[in-house]
Amino acid sequence: MLLKIREKECQLVPVTLRMDRMYEFLDRLVTSALPRVRDFNGIKATGFDGRGNYNLGVTEQIIFPEIDIDKVNKISGMDISFVTNAKTDKEAKSLLAELGLPFKKN
Repeated sequence: MLLKIREKECQLVPVTLRMDRMYEFLDRLVTSALPRVRDFNGIKATGFDGRGNYNLGVTEQIIFPEIDIDKVNKISGMDISFVTNAKTDKEAKSLLAELGLPFKKN
């Protein structure tokens, strides 16, 4: 199947990370990228879907230090979904907090 992409057309690319790459991305997100967000006080706990999965939106891709700002033509964001085997949102929040996600204190 040939996919034609037009100039200036929005392109979405879903990516699934597992095992070592997933943990490496999570580590970079928690230790490098999120602290670079201006006035960062933690991520909101409202992103759970009721089934133990968490969704997080990042408005600028340049929070990741490996991205060269001079080579970026357009600032764009990304949606990050953490899919877990947890049955409840409470279990998933505990798991993600243990993995290092900094949730806001209520």
